[in-house]
Amino acid sequence: MSARRVLILSVSAGAGHVRAAEALAAYAQQEFPDVETLHLDIMDCASTAFRKLYTDAYINLVNKYPQVWGLMYQVTSEARAEAAMNKLRRAIERLNTRALRQRIAEFAPTAIVCTHFLPAEILMHEIRRGRVQAPVWVQVTDFDLHRMWVMPRMTGYFAANDEIAFRMRKAGLPSVHVAGIPIMPAFAQAPVRATCARELGLDPQRRTLLLMGGGAGVGKLTEVAESLLAIDADFQLLVLAGKNAAALAELKQLATHYPARLFAQGFTKQVERLMACADLAITKPGGLTSSECLAIGLPMIVHSPIPGQEERNADYLIEQGAALKAVDAIGMEYRVRELLEQPDRLARMSERARALARPHAAREVLRAVLAQA
Repeated sequence: MSARRVLILSVSAGAGHVRAAEALAAYAQQEFPDVETLHLDIMDCASTAFRKLYTDAYINLVNKYPQVWGLMYQVTSEARAEAAMNKLRRAIERLNTRALRQRIAEFAPTAIVCTHFLPAEILMHEIRRGRVQAPVWVQVTDFDLHRMWVMPRMTGYFAANDEIAFRMRKAGLPSVHVAGIPIMPAFAQAPVRATCARELGLDPQRRTLLLMGGGAGVGKLTEVAESLLAIDADFQLLVLAGKNAAALAELKQLATHYPARLFAQGFTKQVERLMACADLAITKPGGLTSSECLAIGLPMIVHSPIPGQEERNADYLIEQGAALKAVDAIGMEYRVRELLEQPDRLARMSERARALARPHAAREVLRAVLAQA
């Protein structure tokens, strides 16, 4: 057994938290082979009812009732940590994830990294009771800081950028590092466009738009695709439906009416190969997806951000010149036309994206963690 063991804890409520954890594990295997790592989705340690409620409720809310989610995001961010409802919520979480304690004891980590606030909350209680002695670090996976990420007894925090680090320090959090958001090692060196395009049946010389709905395939992808295909311009459209099987089926049916123009893809762990083919991404601004686009130097049109964290992500990308925002289908058409007609502007946005990128964030996180493991 390795002398240094890093436990990486994620939650499969949305795909980003899991992808960040997978990136940390991949970098550890590649660059720190003497370190033993274990990535654990704590939903695998949860009761069936709790897992279904926690993960399915999130997806249903952001898909069907985004404004309700936005209200919840705001209310929970303003609530005091010691409020009765927060204490009750944390007690329920601990009750339904008791198997996590056993998994931690079995692995005996010398350091723990959380890519979601839920395991950090649970470990806060375990540290207080003296049942966890390993240092616990928290990786925030958006360009925002919600109060639920802020908790005592953590060893340190990793921020996506300088502003979030500033907010962390203002909140009194210890040992704040500006590392970025962990993404897979493959993003550190963009694949060759022509090679990837041929793999997907795309014309590498033709302008390509990439429409994404995140790992869960959220958003009205088919409607957006139809709206884009109605634009009178020469481009091919690549749509990533993620794990949304229904959306993928609809898109493949739609593609029969647009041969050699619409290409539909399901979930992939090689999204960098799709991004390498594209000139512009049309996407919801999730923290991981945004970070991956930045690493590839892929400009974005962001749309339908989830109220709360994705709205904050969109604000950051737009302020920094790496993205534009479309508020509706008409705005989307206008933005796409605008950028296709202004290749110099698109190139400048690409340069800004690369300037903001932190493709080695996972490496920086692990170096800091291992220095104290």
